Formats: sequence, C-alpha cells, structure tokens
Amino acid sequence: MSTQKINFPPAKLINQQPHLRRCLGELSAHSILAVDTEANSLYAYQEEVCLIQVSSPRADYIIDPLGLDDLAPLGEIFSDPGVEKVFHASEYDINMLWDDFHFEINNLFDTMIAARILGRHKLGLDSLLEERFSIRVNKRFQRADWSKRPLPENMLRYAQLDTHYLIEIRNWLADRLREEGRWEVAQEDFQRASRAHLRSRREKLPPCWRVNGALQLDPQKAAVLDKLSELRDRLAREKDVPLFKIMGNKALVELAEQCPTSIQEIKSLSLPHKNQVLNHGQAVAQAVREGLSSPPMSPPSTPRPDDAQLARERALKDWRKHKARQVGVNSAVILPRYLVTAVAQTNPQTLGELEAVLEEVPLRFEHYGKEILQAVARA
Repeated sequence: MSTQKINFPPAKLINQQPHLRRCLGELSAHSILAVDTEANSLYAYQEEVCLIQVSSPRADYIIDPLGLDDLAPLGEIFSDPGVEKVFHASEYDINMLWDDFHFEINNLFDTMIAARILGRHKLGLDSLLEERFSIRVNKRFQRADWSKRPLPENMLRYAQLDTHYLIEIRNWLADRLREEGRWEVAQEDFQRASRAHLRSRREKLPPCWRVNGALQLDPQKAAVLDKLSELRDRLAREKDVPLFKIMGNKALVELAEQCPTSIQEIKSLSLPHKNQVLNHGQAVAQAVREGLSSPPMSPPSTPRPDDAQLARERALKDWRKHKARQVGVNSAVILPRYLVTAVAQTNPQTLGELEAVLEEVPLRFEHYGKEILQAVARA
C-alpha cells in the first residue's frame, strides 16, 4: 500500500540473524503487534512467504524470511497467548505462515472480521484507512513480485503501510464492538479464524477436480482434463511459474471438451490465450490422446443431501437472513455458513444435541439456540 505522502520513519529491514535477535527483543516488550505477509503467488509454482511485516506501538519492522536461517523465535511470539496479534483478513496469512514455518497464531484480532460484525459494507483495509486517517491507497504493488531482491524503497514503504496503522484501527473497532455489545461474538470469531490452518483445504482434491468447470464434463472428457492438468502441473513445476502462466483453467476445460489430438486441431479452436497453449502444442495433443485412451473418471463422491436436509437448510438460511436484517449485520455473523450446513445435516432435536454441533460458537448457541431448533422443526 502507499499514499500520497508518508511522514513516519521507514520500517527497519530485518534480513540478518543478529538483526532478528534485536528485533525480537524489542517486539517481546509489547502486548500487541500488527502482522501481515507478502508472498509471490503470481510468480512461482509453489508460493512462499517473502516478507513478514510486524508493527509494535513504537516501530515498524519488515522481516525478510528469504534472507534468514532461523525464524523459530518469531513463531514463539506469534503463538504466545499473552501477545495480541492484529491482522486484516487473516485467513490467507495464517495458512501461509503455517504452511511455510508451522507458525500458529494465538490471541488474534482480525480487523476485517471486526468490521463485518459491526455491519460495515466496505471491509477492505483501504476503506478503513481512508475513513479513519483520510489516506488514499495506491495499489500499484498489489501484484508485485515480492521475491525480488533487493526490494526498492517504494515497495518496502507499500508493505509497511499494511501494518503501520493497524493497531490504531484495531483500537477504533474494538471500542465500537464494546459499545454495541458485540465484543464477545468477535472474540468467538477471532478464535475460529486463528485455527484456519487446521480446516480441510481445497488443494487436497485431485488436480483436475480443482479446475472450475470440471464437474460439467462427461467421464471420458474428465479423463482428458486429468491428463491435461498433469501436463500443466509438470510444466509449471519445471519452469517454476504459477499454473495459469502455462495454461488457464478456461483453456484447459475447452481443450478437454473439444479433445484436439493434433496441433492443427488445436489451431482451429477458439481458445483463450491460444498462443500460450500452442507453446506446448505437441505435449497438449499427446495429453489429450492419453486421456482419450484412459479409463473414464468420475468426480469424488459426495453424498447428495436428501430433500429433508435441503428443506432444513433452506429454513435455517431464511431464519438467518431475517435475523441478520434485524441486527443489521451480514448473515454470516449470525451463523457461519458451514454451521448452517452442519445443523441441517445432523438435524438436532434437543438443545443438548444442538450445543454439540455449535461447540465452536457457544455465544451463538446461547443467543439463538432455541430459534435455530424452531427453524429446524419448521422445515
């Protein structure tokens, strides 16, 4: 992020082990820290954390994990429940910090979640900065390659702004949460968000079923898509680039639908970014031929909800929507979507059974348990 004028000192760049030790000594003196990360997801086959921005109430730090051998002591601060960690839209950062370093985040405050619970419609950090500090955000580095070294000063300034004001924004939103009696609900959601890395990830699906449009293909064409996905993955790994820089999902699905078995047939198709596909024309045609001679593929089986479960889910969504309008918040604040599904699946008949389903959200159970049971019973 950047704005028209920055009138605070630049962040301290931490890219050597002795600097990190001093930085951690300074950070450990504070009970609240703001945190963000930058990754290279648009430039590498396997994205990685390239920067970790940390702000205390006194100073800003930009930690360079690409230049450091041992970040474990930083993980100890992140996991310390005595230190509050402030993020904005924490899910991606928490997943990346877990995947790359096995860092856990305890005692989280997420300013985007707080803004949602307060019923705000604009949840972006840029909106909060503009409203609270009259800062207009320039997003010129939003798609930058953060793995480049050395990083220019303007990119470091952009990264610094992601955390510099975050503690002040946290305090502003925290006051509002307390004033409106929503502090406890926010704490419940912060706790759930801090465990984002423990939930199942979409990446566990076989590669071809991660492609949008795969489920609409017949089984033989799905087998073709599987071979094309394997080819794309292998080429991206070899070149160390993201999958979309080899072939996009739309092109992959169209190739599986049309099944061209030669370069000439590929050339005759109307494909998005056709030249990108033709760069690998022979290999693409070969993958299609292999898919056509492979056994047909069906998507991973998931039991279809019966009509009674679907009726319960509709009733719960109607109740949730009505309640959200009454309270003036997003429906997910009343009851997260995955719990709507869980309640509809389990069909609880008593408050005790419902309490087990809503174990992660005891305040929602306390406030809405009887209404939820009534909605289930009406279905």
